[in-house]
Amino acid sequence: MSTGDFNQAHVIKGVVAVTCHKMLTSEKPDEFELFDQLFEDAKQQLFQKTKARGGDGIVNVSFNTEVVRMSVAPKFLIVHGYGTVITLPK
Repeated sequence: MSTGDFNQAHVIKGVVAVTCHKMLTSEKPDEFELFDQLFEDAKQQLFQKTKARGGDGIVNVSFNTEVVRMSVAPKFLIVHGYGTVITLPK
């Protein structure tokens, strides 16, 4: 996994994306440290999707975060992750 490009011969297998979320409780509406686990969850899901596509790695990985407030519900923390699956020549 890399947030940059891969400077060796490789074949692009496609793009994968994941979304992970966590609802904050009304008792603890500011548990923003939960983002740490969401990043880990997103990374693991990206690895799984990369493997399912037959990839050797994933490059140009990006993550976006959001805090979503609903009018009648608690807040949600959301992490979106995406990247390009690659294989290396054998």
